Amino acid sequence: MIKLLFFGQLKEQLGVASTEFKASTEITVAQLLQALIQANPQWEQDLNNDSILVAVDQMMAKPDTLVSMSSEVAFFPPVTGG
Repeated sequence: MIKLLFFGQLKEQLGVASTEFKASTEITVAQLLQALIQANPQWEQDLNNDSILVAVDQMMAKPDTLVSMSSEVAFFPPVTGG
């Protein structure tokens, strides 16, 4: 199982701090996001955002980063500064 963690504004918007996703093989971060949106269509507006930061096993990840079946994936809202 892939452990999913949501932080900050994303946690509030999605209404969940953590959940699990069952994958039968390694997938990319982009594929994981698409699968999450397909399984939870109400999350599309919040997750379909190129500014979301993703970490796989506590390392910042890109859309083509591989996620193993036992990974921990953290999603962070876009960072704003000022």
